[in-house]
Amino acid sequence: MIRAATVADVPAIAALEDEALGVDAWSEGLVREGVAGNLPTIHYLVAESDAAVAGYAVASVAGDIAELQRIAVRPDARRTGLASALLDEVLTLAKVGGADRLLLEVRDTNTGALAFYAARGFVEVDRRPRYYRDGAPAVVLRRALLTGCGGG
Repeated sequence: MIRAATVADVPAIAALEDEALGVDAWSEGLVREGVAGNLPTIHYLVAESDAAVAGYAVASVAGDIAELQRIAVRPDARRTGLASALLDEVLTLAKVGGADRLLLEVRDTNTGALAFYAARGFVEVDRRPRYYRDGAPAVVLRRALLTGCGGG
């Protein structure tokens, strides 16, 4: 089940954030601010499995552009469709919010994520050198949400 995150989900989201992103992880305080609605344009979604947070996604929707800022699934829940379900919900959220494209960045060595997004219609539009704290570059991906918009 995919639903909007609540403040009760913050510890689980922050723990998964830390596990999935390490040095690039956001603090629990920042997660709490986003979940509480104190960061304009930010939306947190969670995927539940067996009544526990098994994954989450963070999206920003501002005008005609949406950005998938985070998506992660617990290792024991991977390859079960949760990431796809979270992404589908982000796409719906972006469309409802008036966006015509969804952007995201992926570490250039994350071949699994790059394949995941390519299979879902994302295309590379740019690269950002030294994007991550360790100096690794990011690949910028885009998916059009409307026919003929945002590079589709």
